[in-house]
Amino acid sequence: MKNIKNLSLKKNIVISIFSLLLLLANNASANTSIDVGPTLGKKAPIISVINTLKQPVNIKQLRGDKGLIILFFRSADWCPFCKKHLIELNNHAEQFTKLGYGLAAISNDSTDILKTFTEQKNIRYPLLSDQKVQTMLAYDIVNAEYAADNEHYGIPYPGVVVIDNKGNVIHKHFFKGYKKRVKFADLYLQLNGGM
Repeated sequence: MKNIKNLSLKKNIVISIFSLLLLLANNASANTSIDVGPTLGKKAPIISVINTLKQPVNIKQLRGDKGLIILFFRSADWCPFCKKHLIELNNHAEQFTKLGYGLAAISNDSTDILKTFTEQKNIRYPLLSDQKVQTMLAYDIVNAEYAADNEHYGIPYPGVVVIDNKGNVIHKHFFKGYKKRVKFADLYLQLNGGM
């Protein structure tokens, strides 16, 4: 009887340890970057977006002396995680511009939604509209969970692309889920350290 209890206890310990390891592995995979987006070291794709004044803009117009940081997000209208992330970037905007980087954020929101959010939250960098999904497709970041006939088609995997002053992609980080996001304090340290 004692041997059966010991065996049962050992079995429960092994199951508990295995369950904990499985949970840790799942959390780690949810927090790691996925392999989407433009190729590092290659020319960044052209962006086909408009600003809140409905004017087309390009990378050259947006970049600073060192380059451009582009935040790709799901929506400034219905995504609370995106709203928080946009505000977080706004809080770091001055640090990045002092480093020599231009900033922009792109979603497939309408220009009206982006204009309203910009005004309400005093956003100091341009929010750009990719309603035709041309930029998301060019950057290979359209969220595959939504088919072309779905109302959410065209939303990107949330993430960041950094383009240098020669137009090459020097950093990218995207997540499959919608909760995990790039930490701008960490990105600032990477860029300030020369990557």
